[in-house]
Amino acid sequence: MTKIAMFLPNLCLGGAERVMVHLANGLVARGRSVDMVLVEAKGEFLDQLESAVRVVDLKASRVLWAIPQLASYLRRERPAIVISALDHANVGAIFAKWLSRSEIPVVAAIHATRSMHAKHSKGIKESLVRYCIQLCYRRADAIVCVSQGVADDLAAVTGARRDSMRVIYNPVIDEKMLARAREPLDHPWFAPGALPVVLAVGRLAAVKDYQGLVRAFGMMSRKHEVRLMILGEGPERPRLESLVAELGLGDRVALPGFGPNPYVYMARAALVVLSSISEALPTALIEAMALGTPVVATDCKYGPKEILQDGRYGSLVPVGNPAALAEAIAVTLSAPQRELPEEALQPYTMDYAVDQYCRLIEEVTLG
Repeated sequence: MTKIAMFLPNLCLGGAERVMVHLANGLVARGRSVDMVLVEAKGEFLDQLESAVRVVDLKASRVLWAIPQLASYLRRERPAIVISALDHANVGAIFAKWLSRSEIPVVAAIHATRSMHAKHSKGIKESLVRYCIQLCYRRADAIVCVSQGVADDLAAVTGARRDSMRVIYNPVIDEKMLARAREPLDHPWFAPGALPVVLAVGRLAAVKDYQGLVRAFGMMSRKHEVRLMILGEGPERPRLESLVAELGLGDRVALPGFGPNPYVYMARAALVVLSSISEALPTALIEAMALGTPVVATDCKYGPKEILQDGRYGSLVPVGNPAALAEAIAVTLSAPQRELPEEALQPYTMDYAVDQYCRLIEEVTLG
């Protein structure tokens, strides 16, 4: 049986980590043998792996220190292919292949835009990181980007050939997700007759611009009876809590943290909103659409415009414009709900993504 090794630092909360878990589970369901090779075997998504996925713990504190152990694993286990995700893990996997002196192909999956990293990280460190990425990505046997925009960005920033990249959208929609959305939800905000809830889902980080979302909500809540809930955790929590208090929105805005099942909230929300400054492929939008919940998103680079087909399947508003965001939320809440055609969601289904990865694995391993 073909063994596939998937390499990540850990399975802590994050979009790439969740996608790799989905992919691992989808591959074992197709009869593939999958090793989830982790720098540290920890994280909230660890228990979401199917029992057939073998977890390999390299017991290191950083990717850099795990490279020799990963090289030893490659020599010992001889997987047919390595699929890695996140820049530092991608670079580590390619270095480990060189250190192991093996011909095992490495597929590097890109889940974020390099231009945003470069914008927020200057100096010698960023120059060194960019050099390592340029050097290593040229030696990857294949590069998978999660959206067309991410592929264009990577080509522009690193000089990698655009035609050497494969775009495979994240496997987001499956029966397990749909079943979890149908689980009961015991929360007073979602009780019968309660006010409609606008929901945002994602890490409480500056790039998500939840401060702009709270300000937009403050504008629209003067005229509309509605609540805002942001599911997530992160460094922006203190600032958001201060802003909510400053605007007097404490009874209308909730920050309950991250729960193991956001889908029950998505399925019952009146609307799901994405307020980000930048994205690669925002899975919350796809999940909301799959659950039949209307969406509003900022027209940020990259992802929302691709997913929403230039606004065909949901409203797009300028980045950093709370007034426009407030207006779009209000209009969407009052508009009749539209049914999405099947083709709008098919590229994000588990079966479709796993098909694409299986095809790529065969192409790369068979040469």
